[in-house]
Amino acid sequence: MVEQLGPALADYRAIASMWVRASLAYPLSFWIMTIGGGLITALDFVGLWLMFHTIDALGGFSLTEIGLLYGATGLGIGVADLLIGSVERIGAHVRMGSLDTMMVRPVPLLVQVCADQFQLRRVSRIVQALVVFAWACWFVDWTPARVLVAGEMVVAGSVIFFCLFVAFSCVQFWTSDASEFANAFTYGGNTVTQYPLTVFPRELVKGLTFVLPLAFVNWYPCLYLLGRPDPFGLPSWLQLASPVPAVVLGLLTALVWRAGVRHYASTGS
Repeated sequence: MVEQLGPALADYRAIASMWVRASLAYPLSFWIMTIGGGLITALDFVGLWLMFHTIDALGGFSLTEIGLLYGATGLGIGVADLLIGSVERIGAHVRMGSLDTMMVRPVPLLVQVCADQFQLRRVSRIVQALVVFAWACWFVDWTPARVLVAGEMVVAGSVIFFCLFVAFSCVQFWTSDASEFANAFTYGGNTVTQYPLTVFPRELVKGLTFVLPLAFVNWYPCLYLLGRPDPFGLPSWLQLASPVPAVVLGLLTALVWRAGVRHYASTGS
């Protein structure tokens, strides 16, 4: 598997580079869409900032602490959306028959689906989240251990969103059109984790911990970075456990992907 990773990454880079060159053929359009996308995503945090003109805390968290949560989840979904967001188009490939063409090429199917129509302009989401995250980091009392946890948080968060994109997009192998269903868990999960989980019921927090591990994208690691105990009284070791659900979810996603591909029986046309 490790030996196959290098060629797969080279194939991905070649396909993505082709789409980047195509998008840069119209530089004005590219920059307008890139800047516009960044401004649109920035409105989420502007809304939070305006809210704090009338309140001092939300769920017991200050604006800078929420900025840390917001930036961390934004980086996670931003990286995943940039690299493999095109996987949401599996349903379109199934309906149009283009998936059949991809399957006979000497390139891994997942690589082709993820790199297809690669959109460099999505980097604006990452830049915007990085700005907020960097601002919030000024208020963290950093130690070597917290630096390590912060790095693990960004990587694990990206992997978790990566898995959610792929796993829920696989539903389209059976339904042919369920992209909005997948969006409810990917972009919807990002929206939920932008806020402190103390504003949600305890049952939902448990679900985001032990069923769909979105809480490990930013909530538990940020509690460690901020030196705060878990408001729900859950074990403190969860704050260091983000890599574990990322790995488990990765293995489950691989099984779901293989099951979806095996179920696929062509368009019949």
